[in-house]
Amino acid sequence: MSKEPKKKSNPIARFFKFLLTLILIAVLAVVALFVYLTVTEFKPAERVAVDVEGKAAYTLSEGDTFKIVTWNVGYGALGDNADFFMDGGSHVYTATLNRVKLNMAGILEGIADMDPDIVFLQEVDRDSTRSKHIDEYELVQSILIEQQSSFANNFKVAFIPYPMPPIGKVDSGLATFSSYPIASSERVQLPVPFSWPVRMANLKRCVLVSRVPIEGSDKELVLMNLHLEAYDSGEGKVAQTKMLAELLQAEAAKGNYVIAGGDFNQIFSSADVNAYPNLGGEWTPGLIDVASIDGDWQFLMDASHPSCRSLRTPLKGANPDPAYFQYYLIDGFIASSNLKVESLATQDMGFVNTDHNPVLLQVTLR
Repeated sequence: MSKEPKKKSNPIARFFKFLLTLILIAVLAVVALFVYLTVTEFKPAERVAVDVEGKAAYTLSEGDTFKIVTWNVGYGALGDNADFFMDGGSHVYTATLNRVKLNMAGILEGIADMDPDIVFLQEVDRDSTRSKHIDEYELVQSILIEQQSSFANNFKVAFIPYPMPPIGKVDSGLATFSSYPIASSERVQLPVPFSWPVRMANLKRCVLVSRVPIEGSDKELVLMNLHLEAYDSGEGKVAQTKMLAELLQAEAAKGNYVIAGGDFNQIFSSADVNAYPNLGGEWTPGLIDVASIDGDWQFLMDASHPSCRSLRTPLKGANPDPAYFQYYLIDGFIASSNLKVESLATQDMGFVNTDHNPVLLQVTLR
């Protein structure tokens, strides 16, 4: 009996079968990633109590004067060598392990030199791919040993798959330090302007509210550390600023001393809005109309130095003149009228270790 000859497989059919298999694997991988990110999405409650760590060295009384600084530390990876893809630059990873360590050493030295009684920090990484998994909160705690502290996440994603190379894991947030005892700290969720699926890999902005008792008084010093929306179309900034105003007004109604400070990603209408004009083609900050916030508030931004620089290109090697390089005024404070402002100054750190300059405020409890 003769056997039928085996049919030769068609190479074109084999190719399309292989291609279809690859496409199916890719689709399944994307679906699996979306399921994973959906299941692990950071979904904090509207209000969450956060731990207060350490021991404070001093107590606070009416009539006391103290210094408070706010500083966006750029997760230790946005020094003068850095550009960043979200600002029009080309890099995702902007620092080696050694550069992150160098940046953090410079930031710690800057904090020590300013010798503040209260510290607001933004973009503090705990365990993130972009900052080589260094716990920057612990590093700051190691030098502020006579201050209590609390930390609140505003960016916590198991894996961000874009761009290329991907951002990876992010565990970051706000940190507040105080030489005076903190009775409690609370994470207050702000409106999120993004919907699913973009929301999963984005920041969940918040205010870290810490309460400091005042000896011999039923009033409190209420500290609000914040970092408002940056890369939205504008509605996020508006909604978050509105909620911040409501938080401020609620505390002022109690007669408390209130200081809100941080990276507003906006400029106050009462500040020098023409100090650092947009040079064209750059990210543009929002504007907070101070008249829209009811109450007797002090809106504090110092234009003697810019508080932030563009990350479209590295600063190192560029012409630093404001006529050629883009700077911003977006960091500062809002203070209640029962606080007397003694001084306010944006500190010129040259943007060597982060893309922001610290802003130092000295006030007295009236």
